[in-house]
Amino acid sequence: MTHMQKIWMKALSLVRSCSPGERIGLVAIVSLTIFGLSQIGQGLYIKAKAQMAQLLLENAWERALVEEKATKPWPWADTWPVAKLSVPRLGMSAVVLNDVSGEAMAFGPGHVSNTAEPGTTGTSVIAAHRDTHFQFLKHLAVGDEITVKNKLGETRTYSVKRMKIVHWDNSGIDPDADGQNLALVTCWPFETTTQGPLRFVVEAESLPELKAPERAASKQQHL
Repeated sequence: MTHMQKIWMKALSLVRSCSPGERIGLVAIVSLTIFGLSQIGQGLYIKAKAQMAQLLLENAWERALVEEKATKPWPWADTWPVAKLSVPRLGMSAVVLNDVSGEAMAFGPGHVSNTAEPGTTGTSVIAAHRDTHFQFLKHLAVGDEITVKNKLGETRTYSVKRMKIVHWDNSGIDPDADGQNLALVTCWPFETTTQGPLRFVVEAESLPELKAPERAASKQQHL
């Protein structure tokens, strides 16, 4: 069986698992995506797969919040959503998966095990590929806000404090740091896909939980 045939078989299995109301839209998405994959190179194939996966992950994430349990985005998946990350200034968002295995990161950012769960004390580390879901990291600036909603439906807002380039085995990230912190990690430099030892790290700290009027006034003061 060819690689494209395997994709078709998985797509058909996914469509059969959906409700009748979901099938029409999903069939269109799958058909257009697979046709596109047959026409484009490997680089664009990876990006197309990542984008399509996020549509399915969004659906799984919404169901997970309602059902309050781990929800697989497709029947054969061995990963599931645990959070959703957003950067309002850049208009970017992505569903975060429960690990950083090669298969999981092909579809979205992953939460690094043995680091704090999003929204809890310590440093929560989330990693993704530089040419897909974390390509936007190069556009972040100190002071940007990053929101993370966890699997309990709780939302925490972080402020970017610094960006740094580190060696993969000397990141300086402390998973047990005081407070509630966030570290976004991807490969560096951004302009290449060649594997190397360097990583780009965005460090952010949790903002005090303010009521809406207080947050608006705080933002106005910084304008």
